[in-house]
Amino acid sequence: MTSAIVPIVIMLALGTVLRRRFVTDPSFWRSMEWLNYHVLTPALFISSIAVTEVRAMPVGPMLLTLAAPLVLTVLMLVALRRMLKSDGPRLTSVVQGSIRINTYIGLGFASALHGSEGIATFALCSAIVVPTVNVLCITVLVFYGASEKTVTVGSVARELATNPLILACLIGLVLSVTGVSLPDFAGAALSLLSSPALVTGTLTVGAGLTLRLSLRDAADVGLSSALRLVALPLFVGSLAAATGIHGVLLTSVLLISAVPTAPSAYILASRLGGDTRLMASITGIQTLLSTVTMPLMLYL
Repeated sequence: MTSAIVPIVIMLALGTVLRRRFVTDPSFWRSMEWLNYHVLTPALFISSIAVTEVRAMPVGPMLLTLAAPLVLTVLMLVALRRMLKSDGPRLTSVVQGSIRINTYIGLGFASALHGSEGIATFALCSAIVVPTVNVLCITVLVFYGASEKTVTVGSVARELATNPLILACLIGLVLSVTGVSLPDFAGAALSLLSSPALVTGTLTVGAGLTLRLSLRDAADVGLSSALRLVALPLFVGSLAAATGIHGVLLTSVLLISAVPTAPSAYILASRLGGDTRLMASITGIQTLLSTVTMPLMLYL
């Protein structure tokens, strides 16, 4: 476990130092994040899933285990809105902080623990979690955010249909199920593109860390962190074991339920009227806490 977490912590710290001391131009980091999100990580997903025997995966138990807890978490937070004394924008940030996932940190752990098989199973879990989370977060922001922008079913569908991670998962699934092999040159190109995905992804997460916590935000940060980093992985782990999920797939299911929220949550909050200040605090604090909670959840 130490061999899995130490390199990730080093990459996060290096990203923070590089951003603060050496490469201070924000446009550089935005470009790197764009490249990683739209090119490098999709290449990693395609190449990993394509060589995995997807038909042997327990799709039904995976859907139940990964999607149901996310839906229940959102319903609970919305129902408790008055008790939590959260206005609309704050509620949306608590919801995002409780269910959105940081794919790069999860991939780093999956790779360190189980190599290419860990990456492939984590990518398959992402194919379920990423669209589920996006639909839930956008829906909550539409109803409770302060934005005046009109979000329609069509715009949500377009966002999901053009999401590079979802598309990469679908391509990988088609290749795996049909047994079609990519030409050698295409496979080699994907392999080259996949290689830097984990490093650049983790560096950009470190570069985006913001560790601010005001007294006003403490309760909301604490609630979302407890749900995201402790309650969800424990619930999902119990549900996964009960439905017969085991081995490397169980590890990936636990990882994707235990990762901190993603920096992209801030972007969505700013676009659709969420509380961006609270969102930045949640993202930074959770990323720091996850270096302790993720190994603990896996151990438990």
